[in-house]
Amino acid sequence: MDYDIAEPTITRENILFLDDPAFNSDNVCLVTGAAGGIGRASAVVAAANGLTVFGIDLNKEGLEETRAMAEELGGRMICRAADLTVDEELESCVEAAANEGDIKYLLNIGGVQHIDFIEDFPMERFDFMQRLMVRAPFYLSKLCLPHMKANPDGRGVVGNMASIHAHICTVAKTSYNITKFSLKALAQSISAEGGGKVRGFTVSTGFVKTALALNQIPAQAEARGISPEEVVREVMMGHSRVKEMMTPAEVGNIFIFGLSRFADYLVGGDLLFDGGVVLTYAQK
Repeated sequence: MDYDIAEPTITRENILFLDDPAFNSDNVCLVTGAAGGIGRASAVVAAANGLTVFGIDLNKEGLEETRAMAEELGGRMICRAADLTVDEELESCVEAAANEGDIKYLLNIGGVQHIDFIEDFPMERFDFMQRLMVRAPFYLSKLCLPHMKANPDGRGVVGNMASIHAHICTVAKTSYNITKFSLKALAQSISAEGGGKVRGFTVSTGFVKTALALNQIPAQAEARGISPEEVVREVMMGHSRVKEMMTPAEVGNIFIFGLSRFADYLVGGDLLFDGGVVLTYAQK
């Protein structure tokens, strides 16, 4: 089996387009992890829906590729290579984004994975993941919320990329599990303080066809003492009723719905699109 496959192409035909007056180029949507995977797809979907996208990632080349995709679909995207673990760089990103329009939306998507059992988990890697995937989303939210509240309508939305690992904890992913539960708590906290005008939500999926998912197969195989084929069949898709991984564009579509006027009652909630893993977890 060949695991080093390219991410599926994002085309106009697989993008969800929504009629929302707020989806215009005067409103800015910050997207982290925009150089690839779900971050890229969400940035492209948001730009195709008329928003000005401010994409953030360490990978400058990947960001430029994402911008080319967005522009090909008629969208507008600004790229900023930045380290999410450096406060000053986050501050600079938000300041620059505010110069492009009204900060209305924030999508915290960037993340990494590490496979190790608790007793073997390197603390420096644990700390890095918590800073990247919990502290950075919190600090970006802290920086963006005043801009959202200052918008003409006082409204804004923060969407966080969670996972089935915000609902269930699987072995050898301790730090990842903790970050995803934390992102649900962040979305709920934003919503609790948002007065119905500024809201947060999370998106929880199973495995998606991204480098993050595909690249963890060898480590999972080693940690569990099984073959890579068994990882895919028994671990990744074993509890899913849908045996195909989601595409990044499908997740981007969920995010654009969550940002839209059609999701005004999505206040602190979680959009669980996992092929039935969580709710049917006890049975294969």
